[in-house]
Amino acid sequence: MSFDVLEKLEAKIQTAVDTIALLQMEVEELKEEKEQLTSEANELKISREALELKSQEMQKEHEAWQDRIRNLLGKMDDVE
Repeated sequence: MSFDVLEKLEAKIQTAVDTIALLQMEVEELKEEKEQLTSEANELKISREALELKSQEMQKEHEAWQDRIRNLLGKMDDVE
């Protein structure tokens, strides 16, 4: 093999090694981003569940107030 062919092969190998290193760094960045997004998704899920519970509590409270108002209106009807 000639020296020129070896130099070309070495350049191609170096390019491949550099590309692999860049891709590995990109993979690490993507892993970190995935972890961050997973954490944010979990926090949002917890917040959503808390809001759903609060909504259910408020719905029950609303229904209780409606019942109290109906009872009071019924008593007023009885008075008249």
